[in-house]
Amino acid sequence: MAERALVIIPSYNCARYVRQAVESALAQTYSPVEIIVVDDGSTDDTAVILQRFSEIHAIRQPNGGLSAARNVGIAHSRGDI
Repeated sequence: MAERALVIIPSYNCARYVRQAVESALAQTYSPVEIIVVDDGSTDDTAVILQRFSEIHAIRQPNGGLSAARNVGIAHSRGDI
């Protein structure tokens, strides 16, 4: 498999910032890039905002903390780590 960049964005109640974070990752010039956003049990509009992006892999899980969210993102990646 070709080498690809992996971006994991853990998010907990970050609806205010998650759109900008995803757009920034999408704007990177390195290609190909795999973007995974892990919504770690947010109670705000994070999930609604993430639905607008077809280019990313969004995962929703019960709140488990930052490390757990990153590990879930790594587990769902398709490239070599």
